[in-house]
Amino acid sequence: MMDYARDEEFMRLAINEAMHAKEEDEVPVGAIIVRNGEIVASAYNTREYGKNALYHAEIKAIDEACKRLGGWRLVGCTMYVTLEPCPMCAGAIINSRIERVVYGAPDHKAGAFGTMINLTDYPLFKPQIEKGVLAEECAKMLSDFFKNKR
Repeated sequence: MMDYARDEEFMRLAINEAMHAKEEDEVPVGAIIVRNGEIVASAYNTREYGKNALYHAEIKAIDEACKRLGGWRLVGCTMYVTLEPCPMCAGAIINSRIERVVYGAPDHKAGAFGTMINLTDYPLFKPQIEKGVLAEECAKMLSDFFKNKR
């Protein structure tokens, strides 16, 4: 059973992570991973600063959660992320066995959980996907960032 108030609370924490990225002039995407109501990882996008294509918020959060929990299977975990995961991140989510993904804004260029493609259509591990939690707030943060870049 979904708890919308709880989902919004955790999404606000992911938004706070995204704000750190924005402060560093990175695309503002933030992610947190929660298990049993406890945050086990948090991260934000640092591709430009880190000069690494892998430094998406989701990948960094998965790495941190694996280290903290002592294994590659993140069973019982939920990821909250401000932007729908791209194919790389969706693949990492599936491979790490994160059971539930809650995302804010859809990604109309690279969304891999239903917007452009849907990796859950394939015979792979299938996380539960919740779309659109605080979507307007997440989308506005991204559109404002890109408007200021132009």
